[in-house]
Amino acid sequence: MPRKKNEEEPKDTIVGLVKLLAEERDIDEEEVFQAIESGLVAAYRREFGGNKQDIKSVNAEIDRETGEIYVYKLAEVVDDVVDEANEISIEAANELGYEDVEVGDEIEIGIDVEDLGRLAASAAKNAINQKLRDAESLKIENEFSGKIGEITSGTIVRKDARNVYVNIGRAEAIVKHDGQIRNNRNERYDQDRIMKFLVMGVEEANGRPSVVLSRTDARLVTKLFELEVPEIKAGDVVIRSVAREAGSRTKIAVYSKDPDIDAKGSCVGQRGQRVQQIMNELAEEKIDIVDWKEDPALFISEALQPAKVSRVDTEITTNENGEVERYAKVIVPDQQFSLAIGKSGQNVRLAARLTGFKIDIKKESDESVEATKTLIDDFTVVDDENGKEG
Repeated sequence: MPRKKNEEEPKDTIVGLVKLLAEERDIDEEEVFQAIESGLVAAYRREFGGNKQDIKSVNAEIDRETGEIYVYKLAEVVDDVVDEANEISIEAANELGYEDVEVGDEIEIGIDVEDLGRLAASAAKNAINQKLRDAESLKIENEFSGKIGEITSGTIVRKDARNVYVNIGRAEAIVKHDGQIRNNRNERYDQDRIMKFLVMGVEEANGRPSVVLSRTDARLVTKLFELEVPEIKAGDVVIRSVAREAGSRTKIAVYSKDPDIDAKGSCVGQRGQRVQQIMNELAEEKIDIVDWKEDPALFISEALQPAKVSRVDTEITTNENGEVERYAKVIVPDQQFSLAIGKSGQNVRLAARLTGFKIDIKKESDESVEATKTLIDDFTVVDDENGKEG
């Protein structure tokens, strides 16, 4: 469409401002230009729109090289002007420099930016800031949505009765109540303390995206081992399963693809340095590293360490709902029973989660009594003549 040339001198300051804003906010320069253009449109409508005039189309453009600002509205060329806000006569269009226009054409009518006034300038500033916030929010959401399940470091900013707030760079992050380790006195969320977290997702909070972090998720342990153990990062050692009661104890099952590499030894490290480093990060949470075994009975025996196991009988069935149920009866020496169960049942509970089996632990003495009773029952006969057992 025809446009009247703007004869003003180029303005370089706006380009410098855009570059500065883009660098400070770490967003694309084009997004800043578009934000300012939208802000100028909002300013014009705020100052001159509303009940005064129903302007159908207002636009703004900024020259990306010179910084020249051009704010304009579209007006239809007509014979008789009825709607002054959106129409213009051929004579008036000619006076503005549009000489080759016809009825029905749309032309751009430039608006002096300085005429927007102080109120409009404030509105433009608000619109620009909102656009910048929106651009930042979108970038943060896109960036961290792709990092769910990954590890990140952050500095504790503050905490309240429910949440811990963390600085992870330019994004606001939060550790909710269920993501905090609360049963370990070594886990302290002191201001300025640097900690590692697992990225759980991105949520909207007060109109801005908030990155949700966790210190309790079992995947945090997996990611810490990946960082600390080169053999895991290289793919030679694989973490097959993890069971965790955050702040207290974790069991992790590992397997080596290379017969020359000891999976458990790789994770423990020389003199226990690797696993100790991870325990230090997790507020001295105890970590049991066990060898993964393909045979369920052997795997369950490993999972119940440090207890020694005498025998494991497993049974896998399908219930009436089509769900697979895995059950294991484990026999342990009498003196190992308490160790196998663990404090408050923690050892067997974690072993069950690690292996996927429901585990029932029995003492050897109890199993012996049960076996003797079964043997007696099997050899009990009935005297047919007098109906007595014999």
